Amino acid sequence: MSLNVQPEIEALFSEAREFPPPPEFAANANMKADAYAHADQDFEGFWAEQADRLTWFRKWDAVLEWDLPYAKWFIGGELNVAYNCVDRHVENGLGTKVAYHWEGEPGDTRTLTYADLRREVNRCANALLELGVRTGDRVGIYMPMIPELPIAMLACAKIGAPHVVVFGGFSADALQGRMIDSEAVALITADGGYRNGKVLDLKGAADEAAANAPTIRNMLVVQRTGHGVPMQEGRDHWWHDIVDRQSDECEPVHVDSEHLLYLLHTSGTTAKPKGIMHTTGGYLTGVSATHHAIFDIKPDDVYWCAADIGWVTGHSYIVYGPLSNATTSILYEGAPQYPEPDRWWSIIEKYKVSILYCAPTAIRAFMKQGDAWPAKHDMSSLRLLGTVGEPINPEAWLWYHRAIGGSRCPVVDTWWQTETGMILITPLPGVTTLRPGSATRPFPGVAAKVVDADGHDVPDGAGGGYLVLTKPWPAMLRGIYKDPERYMSTYWRRFPGMYFAGDGCKVDADGYFWLLGRVDDVMKVSGHRISTIEVESALVDHPAVAEAAVVGRSDPVTGEAISAFVIVKSHIQPDDALAAELREHVAAKIGAIARPKMVMFTPELPKTRSGKIMRRLLRDIAEHRALGDVTTLADTGIVDTIRDKAQSSEADQLV
Repeated sequence: MSLNVQPEIEALFSEAREFPPPPEFAANANMKADAYAHADQDFEGFWAEQADRLTWFRKWDAVLEWDLPYAKWFIGGELNVAYNCVDRHVENGLGTKVAYHWEGEPGDTRTLTYADLRREVNRCANALLELGVRTGDRVGIYMPMIPELPIAMLACAKIGAPHVVVFGGFSADALQGRMIDSEAVALITADGGYRNGKVLDLKGAADEAAANAPTIRNMLVVQRTGHGVPMQEGRDHWWHDIVDRQSDECEPVHVDSEHLLYLLHTSGTTAKPKGIMHTTGGYLTGVSATHHAIFDIKPDDVYWCAADIGWVTGHSYIVYGPLSNATTSILYEGAPQYPEPDRWWSIIEKYKVSILYCAPTAIRAFMKQGDAWPAKHDMSSLRLLGTVGEPINPEAWLWYHRAIGGSRCPVVDTWWQTETGMILITPLPGVTTLRPGSATRPFPGVAAKVVDADGHDVPDGAGGGYLVLTKPWPAMLRGIYKDPERYMSTYWRRFPGMYFAGDGCKVDADGYFWLLGRVDDVMKVSGHRISTIEVESALVDHPAVAEAAVVGRSDPVTGEAISAFVIVKSHIQPDDALAAELREHVAAKIGAIARPKMVMFTPELPKTRSGKIMRRLLRDIAEHRALGDVTTLADTGIVDTIRDKAQSSEADQLV
């Protein structure tokens, strides 16, 4: 037992409100409460049952080989991801079922059935073969959110060529680095895409990246915007010229369960991005099982994961998880609030969406606009809501549950990472009594716990610590591409024998997990380690606040002092009195030790294009340092706005 008396991270914020599953939902849930005991009693047997939901060309010889830190799942088994996601559904009579309802930002639409998807995937796969792509070759994909993006991914999987998707908002430099690291032989892109009413010049960035990526021999280009782009003879090929003339038939390549399905690079802030390796059988088992159970997928559901496919959320829960379960999904190209803040709600009404899965940052942005926008639309089709990304604060959870879900929809608050491939901590919507802000419990067959700095267990209810995973799981990363030493040092050395997630966490007395954010975001105030998430949750608990981010800044007395950056709701006029009120609200809610020393009102927060708050830039501003890398920001101008405001008003706001 640890000798530490003080917890590694203070557990200050408490949330007592509970929401049991609706009785009808519980009665018809895909996964019942007995799954937890079954997975505990027969770990490998549980995951074998999940794998049996897929079609295998050759059954595996063994479920798991665990040579820490390397796992192999379903050893000797052979399958094909594209076959499992498309072909088998057509063969089973589901060819006329809609796979994707697609809506472009300008309002253009397309509907693809599973038969349509099979035809287009096969044509694209044949085009790649014509261009010389072979099993094992890496293929870069740099595209907007159009149907050709999942088609390209599935085409790569059909022929066993690992794909390397790069988010369409990344720069040419970011694309180039990923293409060089993966040694991609081809790049699939588009002339452009639409975002906030503007045309993104993807082809220009692709040309710049490919010019210095020597392994790229061919570029396949979708004509999306038609704004006119240069084409390099011999290298560049229009999609409509080469794909559309291909055969509708393409045999799936039988690949080993551990065959590399894709690389996905995490966006590094201080170091080279890590190429996370995900393989075939275990990954598809994990995302298919979790998608089916956590979102309680039924045959008539219309499911919408409102992420971008360029992130792991899109890989797992827009493409591979939903398609493996023959789900009808929504695919939307544009910005959440373009041209008006009700764009999402109009899509839900139009397509009768029954399941919505999105990020807390988006929820808080909509919350800022108030109830009037969602109230314009009939969203009675919704039956389940989900969140993914940063931990969601209770007030945003409650607004989402009430204003979007009509107080009737369970909310599955999910925790996972690019590295984990699949959701690991989550409610089961027909089983779990929900607590706003808690991801609740590990999924059946997932072993997670919280430890202190010495790797000793932190007892439930005793405070916060470090989240670790103690058993392998099917969709886990198989390493960092070409860098095994970095894989060891990043995830496995901090706590020997355990995977270190890099997140703070507390487990309450009832065994519920509460994520506290990245451990890099923990502040040390007068010897107390305080999570940014808890202070932010206390701020957003105030009725005037829509969103908040807090960071620590150096302080000669307390070590660090808390600086809060606050966005108020649209009808509120912020002033010094409100700043003082917010400071006292935090003190009353979670304790005087967490009272912010500075509260600054801002129109927006610095966020990545995936919606994550970049607190390190706020720390730079608070410490009056030169700003770090801003290339992944959605709006690079916002940091200048905040910095100028901080410099002009800091003297008035410091207390």
